[in-house]
Amino acid sequence: MKNDATSLDRMHDIVLPDAIPWWPPAPGWYVVLAALAGLVLYLSYRGWRHWEANRYRRQALRELEQVHSILEVSELLRRTALMLVPRAEVAAQTGAAWPGWLAAHAPVAMDEQISWQLTVGVYDGSPGEIEGLKQYAASWIQQHRFPELQQRESR
Repeated sequence: MKNDATSLDRMHDIVLPDAIPWWPPAPGWYVVLAALAGLVLYLSYRGWRHWEANRYRRQALRELEQVHSILEVSELLRRTALMLVPRAEVAAQTGAAWPGWLAAHAPVAMDEQISWQLTVGVYDGSPGEIEGLKQYAASWIQQHRFPELQQRESR
């Protein structure tokens, strides 16, 4: 029976193919890696530009910690606004127009006391209570937006 064609003695073990190697990868993976590297570089560049564009905000917030009078807070807000807006536009904002202009360019609510401090308190000379004004100034520095400038830059 051992010579029979259907004998189990004539069977061989199954030979498995070699494992598929991980390296070198298929050419498609090079394309995927290049696209991912490009995406990482692009996002890093955008993050760096955003960080640099907001440098004046970080500097203004550091200076705000050293401010001790209403006049200094108002000057700091004007210098901050001058970083983005033409001098003629900022210089034209005097008296009651100045607090209104600040309120129009930030989502931060301005109460009557802060408006009064920026309008009259600057010339009053008294130190007054400036903590509320400093909090408003910090919020304005962090959140101010100028949509008309963003439209000009996108063109």
